[in-house]
Amino acid sequence: MSGGSVILTVYRGATAGLAIFAPLLLKRRERQGKEDALRLGERSGIASRPRPPGQLVWLHGASVGEAIALLPLIEALRARNMQIVLTTGTVTSAGLMQTRLPQDAIHQFVPLDVPQFVRRFLDHWQPDLALFAESELWPNCVMETARRKIPLALVNARLSERSSRRWKKLPATIGSLLGHIDVTLAQTQEDAARFAELGARKVGVPGNLKYDVPALPCDQLELSDLKVRVGARPVWVAASTHEGEEEIAMAAHTRLTQHWPNLLTIIVPRHPERGASIASLAAAQDLNVCLRSRKEKFSSSGCIYVADTIGELGLFYRVANIVFVGRSLIRHGGQNPIEPAKLGAAILHGPHIANFGDVYRDLDATGGAIEVAGTDALGDTLAELFADSARTRGMARAASETVEQLGGATGKIMQAIEPYLTSARPERD
Repeated sequence: MSGGSVILTVYRGATAGLAIFAPLLLKRRERQGKEDALRLGERSGIASRPRPPGQLVWLHGASVGEAIALLPLIEALRARNMQIVLTTGTVTSAGLMQTRLPQDAIHQFVPLDVPQFVRRFLDHWQPDLALFAESELWPNCVMETARRKIPLALVNARLSERSSRRWKKLPATIGSLLGHIDVTLAQTQEDAARFAELGARKVGVPGNLKYDVPALPCDQLELSDLKVRVGARPVWVAASTHEGEEEIAMAAHTRLTQHWPNLLTIIVPRHPERGASIASLAAAQDLNVCLRSRKEKFSSSGCIYVADTIGELGLFYRVANIVFVGRSLIRHGGQNPIEPAKLGAAILHGPHIANFGDVYRDLDATGGAIEVAGTDALGDTLAELFADSARTRGMARAASETVEQLGGATGKIMQAIEPYLTSARPERD
């Protein structure tokens, strides 16, 4: 037995032994708001829906971003009459998928990576093909799927240089794990090279699925109401912010209201449950603040509007043509700028954008995005864009055209997985 196989065998044994503690873990996570109390069984592989008849594809994305990226692929598979079960691991992603998935597609929480739970999941759903997004390499999920000879592809695959260096310390382990994956379809040439170096076989580069995701939807009545309330005042969005970034947005807001006293700053935290604490932070600075979850209305004077709801980014991107994309002023790799770009926004971002480095490179190069390094740079850039509407419109147009030109990954992925679709097991009753 190789060294990599030994480590994976130890992991499988350890996780199997942890099954007895799973109920306690899940209950604790439920109290923390990290699990859905009504769907805890799914985390143990207990399905809450019957398996539909016909050939079925299991798609898995860790959270919101990965799941949204899979939507174009799900639509293409449904057009082939494949049944769909999509798994994710977060409450936020589950809530969002209720509104974004096709009506006949099924969402389940992914089982914890415990052999018994994964086997229970596979016993029920019996997928004909499994597609895991980005870098989701849970060993038991991978190995149990491969053990049943279910074709497994890693799609929209991404691997940072940092993660690659970590895996290189366990070459036999990652090589053994990647050996269970039939095909790896990477976002970029750099990602493909890293996977190949670690032992992935049959590696391709169809591109990034996120470019193919339709523009974020919104409630048209809510949009009409919000546009009326915003009016002609200057407005910008700080989207998908993380702790530490809201303070920077508030500091920029304070500076800008000296010249634009009716400025509306919309802060959309990546984790909506932080909304109340963000509002308290603003109130402590004597800022005019209101909270969307409490249905509070913003006034005509300068205001911080904390949009602590799920699935409404499409609404806010449509009322502001300047968007700062968060998780980029802190060292967490950035969030997705494609969504606001598709809706015609000029993009601002911090320096920490490794998770979407290729996207930001293209947007920066075409003039659709600008890097800002902190409070002063953010405030200065916003002031310049508010003062020059023609420049703002030009940036927004460049951002939209850039992401439009970079699409097409869905068709290439469908072509790459075609052999696994045509060789899928016969139709099930």
